[in-house]
Amino acid sequence: MMKINILIFFLFVINISNSQTFSGNIGPIADNSESNFTLDVTGLLNVIDTNNFGLETICINLTHTYLADLEVRLISPTGVSILLFSGIGGAEDNLENTCLNVDASQAISDGVAPFTGTFRPSGQMGLFNNQQSGNGTWTLKINDIAAGDFGDLVNWSLTFGNNPANYFVFTSSNLPIVTINTFGQSIQDSPKISADMGIIFNGEGIRNYLSDSKNNYDGKIGIEYRGSSSQMFPKKQFAIELWDLNNNSIDSSILNMPKDNDWILGVAFSDKSLMRNSFTFRTWEKMGYYAPRGENVELILNGEYWGVYYLCEKIKRSNDRLDIAKLQPTEILGDDLTGGYILKIDKGTGAAASEWQSNFPPANNPGGIAPTIMIDYPSSDVIVPQQFDYIKNYVDSFETALATIDFLDTINGYRHFADEESFIDYLLISEMNKNVDGYRISTFFSKDKTSKVGKLKMGPVWDYDLAYGNANYCQAWDPTGFSFDFNTVCGGDQWQIPFWWNRMMEDTLFQNNLRCRWENLKPIVFDTTIINSYLDSMANRLNESQLRNYNQWPIIGTYVWPNYYIANSYQAEVDTLKWWIKQRFEWLDANIPGNLISCGFTKINELDAQIDFSIYPNPFQNQFTIQLNGKSAGLAEVKIRNLVGEQIFQSSMLVSEGKIDIDLKENLPKGVYFVEIRLDGKKSNLKKLVRD
Repeated sequence: MMKINILIFFLFVINISNSQTFSGNIGPIADNSESNFTLDVTGLLNVIDTNNFGLETICINLTHTYLADLEVRLISPTGVSILLFSGIGGAEDNLENTCLNVDASQAISDGVAPFTGTFRPSGQMGLFNNQQSGNGTWTLKINDIAAGDFGDLVNWSLTFGNNPANYFVFTSSNLPIVTINTFGQSIQDSPKISADMGIIFNGEGIRNYLSDSKNNYDGKIGIEYRGSSSQMFPKKQFAIELWDLNNNSIDSSILNMPKDNDWILGVAFSDKSLMRNSFTFRTWEKMGYYAPRGENVELILNGEYWGVYYLCEKIKRSNDRLDIAKLQPTEILGDDLTGGYILKIDKGTGAAASEWQSNFPPANNPGGIAPTIMIDYPSSDVIVPQQFDYIKNYVDSFETALATIDFLDTINGYRHFADEESFIDYLLISEMNKNVDGYRISTFFSKDKTSKVGKLKMGPVWDYDLAYGNANYCQAWDPTGFSFDFNTVCGGDQWQIPFWWNRMMEDTLFQNNLRCRWENLKPIVFDTTIINSYLDSMANRLNESQLRNYNQWPIIGTYVWPNYYIANSYQAEVDTLKWWIKQRFEWLDANIPGNLISCGFTKINELDAQIDFSIYPNPFQNQFTIQLNGKSAGLAEVKIRNLVGEQIFQSSMLVSEGKIDIDLKENLPKGVYFVEIRLDGKKSNLKKLVRD
């Protein structure tokens, strides 16, 4: 018996003695560049795998003046490259006795500087344990993605042992799958680097497998990081340009969206519902405007799972995007010079050739910094001085007309320069979501040629991850209060709201039109029953992928800047969003000013609708009738769309005595839909249809 115990003890000692630790080279971390530090592993007798023996722990000590700028990867002798962390910490944060192990209870993205202790890495460290030899040169690659900071790698080590790191295997998704391979290159803030991208999309309702052919796109791209404050987060977002083999841009359709070369792989790390941006885009679209189209996807970057992204169009001038006139550098006279331009109010970049500061102080804050107005199109390297001068003078004239005592003058007042309807709609959508960045950051507007009645027109909408109560500063969490009064709440903020909105709200006619538009939109766009159904449908679509996403980025139930409401499950995040919207709409309904007696315009979904109709019974079960008002005969086209905007029914049929009978049998599940009619070249507004 004693011999057996001695043998067991001897085997146990052998087992624990298999742990081996190796230390790597150290030195300064280059600013705004890559630094590679090597470590030589020798003497491992076995291949490394996930079952018996492999890489267990990585430990790092470093100092840096802005840790959030660093993207740190480990590369094995066989070329496997894994993200350890990025976007953690902040100014003058260090790593002190920081170790990474997949069995740690806390992710490093959820840790606090100086990150002393053991954390789960951001990437799947277990992929190193790929049944190959661990002997050879390992490389710690530290990529500093922004200029102006410095630091040192103090020491680092790798430990191999009998409790090797494991990983989960991603094989398929109900969402399209995007794969990107940079072939070992580090992605930077700029310029774009060359990479391969593939998209697997087998069709709506058909499952997509990672092993399937790249049937939606398979080719070269240029890729870079995008965003401003979002780059501090570990889960980055990317700007993508489709390239040919010679790195020239090419147009291609992606996920059934119109052809173009510029795309965004967007992510709102703070938005745990994963839908604030896409929901706002679709709302603006329902209001009758262009909004960037997009689809939720799951991303595999350099063999690593990166989670749920929103692959969408970039805001740009195009016949299929923001459809305004193309402006050539040679167009410097007459009507040619007057459009089209895309402008935005945003954080200044210092590019003096394409931006200027307003001549007027921000609203309710005469000592505040005047907003920066930027020209987004034509780009700064294309626009000519005559075009810059024209659009700057036009915006200056608009602001001057709005600021004067005669701002209501029918000839020379602000309406001479501004498209009132778009300003009203932009105010409504900004107030609907009370975006803390609203009106002052990522605020786009445009001007077409004068021959096209080209006044300043608000939109498209962009960047709503901090909207709907998702910010803990400047009272953004509170579902009450007007968002355009931001300057009175946060007058010390660097980016202030221009005086436009407060001034327009002094116009009684503007107020009346605002109230009328709100009332016209309530039955279709601002109906909480419809909105809740839409959000539920989106949550149901994301329910599978969000589990993988939050396994990779475990932030549910934890604070991520600048969360105010923190729910303990994904469904609770969605429910909180719905609750906030309900509270917000109730407050707006009681506080939007204006008199309903005199309405300036009444469009609901499209301009100049020429067909009026009613539906009965509504709600319906299988059959319903469309009653056309003022038309007795003709060939009508009937379309039905779901809450996501997808067309789920289309048919052409003869109108008899102004009636169209529809029998949908069992094709539609219960819920809310929208009906549209076209007849003899004329069209209708959308009308709500409910299946009981």
